[in-house]
Amino acid sequence: MSKIEKLIAEICSNGVKFKTLGELGDFYGGLSGKSKEDFSNGNAKFITYMNIFSNISVNTDIDNFVKVEKGERQNEIEYGDVLFTGSSETPNECGMSSVLIKKIDEPLYLNSFCFGFRLNDKKLFLPEFLKYLFRDEQVRKQIAKTASGVTRFNISKKRFAKIQIPIPPIAVQEEIVKILNKFTELEAELEAELEARKKQYDYYRTELLTFNERERERERERERESKMGDVE
Repeated sequence: MSKIEKLIAEICSNGVKFKTLGELGDFYGGLSGKSKEDFSNGNAKFITYMNIFSNISVNTDIDNFVKVEKGERQNEIEYGDVLFTGSSETPNECGMSSVLIKKIDEPLYLNSFCFGFRLNDKKLFLPEFLKYLFRDEQVRKQIAKTASGVTRFNISKKRFAKIQIPIPPIAVQEEIVKILNKFTELEAELEAELEARKKQYDYYRTELLTFNERERERERERERESKMGDVE
């Protein structure tokens, strides 16, 4: 029995509870009423579609700005919120998620092509756990079923609210995060090693397979030697 299984057996002998997103929190939309000019001379950061699509945790080290007037009614992203892309060309790429796992001291807004989810009780989940949970294969299958369309697929918030997720105890979440973080670190190390090996491979492949250039250089060397012999 693994440590996680032991923790579940000890803390929740009746098993882990599941609830729908509609029971656990509320959805909110991205920026509204913005023109092209508002994005050319902005004063507040906003999270783009690709930021969410490409990162399981929101990248806040950004230079994407939008103009937001004082007192303007726009939804701000909060620590622990889960952000989702609203549409894509395929159902399997709809609803990609990213979680704000850092506490920030400045307003942060959301792209209009995306939407956010905020828990009613933020003590139920670790943001670090949520970033893995919403990219899990089983949850992703549920998310894909909420999308509909022909050439472009869009998320149905009504169906999205019916997605069920587990609510393991915090101690279990901490252990899961610890394990998955370690695997993420190892994956990054392997990718860096593979990239270095690829560059090394490309270098030696070029060196070993440029026969024509080497032959031309040898031919030029022979010609130079021949000319020098003729002079003597």
